[in-house]
Amino acid sequence: MLGNMMKDQLLISGILEHAIQNNSKTEVVSNTIEGGLHRYTILDSAKRSKQLANALTSIGIKKGDVIGTIAVNGYRHLELYFGVSGIGAVLHTLNPRLFPEHVEYIINHAEDKYIFVDAPFLPIIEGVFEKLKTVKGVIVLAAKKDIPESKIENLICYEELISKESTEINWPEFDEHTASSLCYTSGTTGNPKGALYSHRSTIIHAWFSSAGNGFNMTPNSIVLPVVPMFHVNAWGLPYAAFMFGAKLVLPGPFTDGESITNLIQSEKVKQLVGVPTVWLELLNYTEKNNITLDTLETVLVGGSAAPKSMIKAFQEKHNAFMNHGWGMTEMSPVGTMNAHKPEMDKMDIEDRYELQTSQGKSIYGCSIKIIDDNGKTLPNDGKTYGRLMVKGPGVIERYYKAEESALEDGWFDTGDVSTISEDGYMRIVDRSKDVIKSGGEWISSIDLENTAVGHPGVAEACVIGVLHPKWDERPLLFIVKNGIEDCDKDSIINYLTDKIAKWWLPDDVIFVEELPHGATGKLVKTGLRDEYKNHLIDSN
Repeated sequence: MLGNMMKDQLLISGILEHAIQNNSKTEVVSNTIEGGLHRYTILDSAKRSKQLANALTSIGIKKGDVIGTIAVNGYRHLELYFGVSGIGAVLHTLNPRLFPEHVEYIINHAEDKYIFVDAPFLPIIEGVFEKLKTVKGVIVLAAKKDIPESKIENLICYEELISKESTEINWPEFDEHTASSLCYTSGTTGNPKGALYSHRSTIIHAWFSSAGNGFNMTPNSIVLPVVPMFHVNAWGLPYAAFMFGAKLVLPGPFTDGESITNLIQSEKVKQLVGVPTVWLELLNYTEKNNITLDTLETVLVGGSAAPKSMIKAFQEKHNAFMNHGWGMTEMSPVGTMNAHKPEMDKMDIEDRYELQTSQGKSIYGCSIKIIDDNGKTLPNDGKTYGRLMVKGPGVIERYYKAEESALEDGWFDTGDVSTISEDGYMRIVDRSKDVIKSGGEWISSIDLENTAVGHPGVAEACVIGVLHPKWDERPLLFIVKNGIEDCDKDSIINYLTDKIAKWWLPDDVIFVEELPHGATGKLVKTGLRDEYKNHLIDSN
C-alpha cells in the first residue's frame, strides 16, 4: 500500500521560489574582486538567477548540459548555483588550485559547454583552452570594464549576458533524481574522479546538515562560509541559507586573517565555516592585534582534524564553540558533526575539549559503521579501529562515467580508519594509507599531529611513517614554527612525552618553512614519504 500524498519533486528551483516567498529581504553580502562590499537581498539574487537561466536557454543550453565555473565565494557565483541547476543543466564547480593538467582533464571529462570564470582565474583557462574539446565559450563574471585583456577570443561579459533577459521564468519540471551539480575529488593520486549529485541529494543534504545537530541554520543565522564554493558546493551552505533565511556573508577572494576579521566585525557574523589552516591564521591575527570576535557563536571546522589547542582558543578567547565535522566529496560532503550538546556543559572543560576533537555523531541521512579487512562489523566501543563505511541519500553509488559501482555490500568505503564510541561519537584515527604500523601496533598520525600543534611554538605539524630496520615503520615529525615562541627538537619531544604513549614518540623532528597542501587545503604526504622513506635507515 502506498501513501496518498502529492508527488512534488525536490528541485533546486523550489529552494529559490521558497526563498522568494519567505526570505526575500534577507541580505547577501560579498567582498568583491573589484574592491569593496556588494550588498543585496535574496530577492535581488533570485531575479538575477532567473535572468541567468533565461540567458543560458537563449544560448542553447539544454537539460543535462554541463556548465563549468572557476570562481570565488561571491554573489555572481551564487547566482549560478540556482540559474544553472534550475533549468536542468549541471553546475560543475572547478577548483582553481588544481594542477593545469587536472583542470584540462576535468573539463574534458565533464564535457563542459561553457566556463564561467572570475577575471583573476582567466590565466588558468588560457593555459589549457586550446586543449578543451567541448567548450563553446568563456564567460567572465564581471562588468565589461573589469574584463582584462586575454588570449581567448570573444570573451563573453556576464553582466551583458544577463542584462537584457527577463527576471521571470517558468522553471521546467523534471525528476528529482536529475543531475544538479558535479564536483571532482582533488586528485592527489591519479586523475580526479567526479561526484555527480542530484537535485534530491543536494536538497536532502542541505536540509539534514542544517538541523540543530549540524549547522543549526535559522533566520537569525549570519554565516560566513570561508570553505570555497568550488569545494563540494561550500558544503551545501548557499542552498541552506536560502532554504532557512540565513544571512550569507561571502569573503570573495580575501580569506586572510585581517579580511575575515573585518567581515566578522562589520556584518556581526555568528557562524564561521572553513578548514583549520584558515582558522589558524584568523586566530594568529586576532591574537597579535588583541581582537575579540564578540559576535561569534559557532566555528565549524572540517577538511582535516582540528587540534585541541584551536578548539580551546576559540572558546576561551572568543567565546565561540568549535563544531568539528567530517565528510567527503563523495558524500555531498557532510557526514558527521560534533555540535554542542547539553551534557557537554556538565563535563570538565578539558574533557569537553577532548570530546570536541572527535568528528562527532552522524547526521540524519548518513549511516556509519566500522569493519575489519574481512568485512566484519566491529564494535562501537571507542577503542576498536576499523575501516569507516557510510551510506545514505547524499552518498554516491558510483563515480561519474564509471561503469562499476563504488560500493561494497551497499556501503561506501571512505578510506578512513576510525573508532566509534558507544554513544555514537566517531573519531578519525587516520587515512588507511597514512596509519603507521610500528612493531605490529598502530600509531595515529592525526592524533600525533594534533598533540604537537599544542606546543606554543608550533604553527603546523605533519607525521609520516618511515622505514625502520627493527620496527618496520616509525613516526617522523615535521614542524612549521609559528614565530611566536621558539622551539627545537628537544623541546618538542619534551612537550610530547607526558601527552602520548612512549612508543608513539617520533624518532626524529624536522623543521620546515612550509608543508605541502592539496587543492582543498589538506596535507599531502605523498612527496614527503617518497623523499624521507629511508631517513631513519640512512641516518643509522
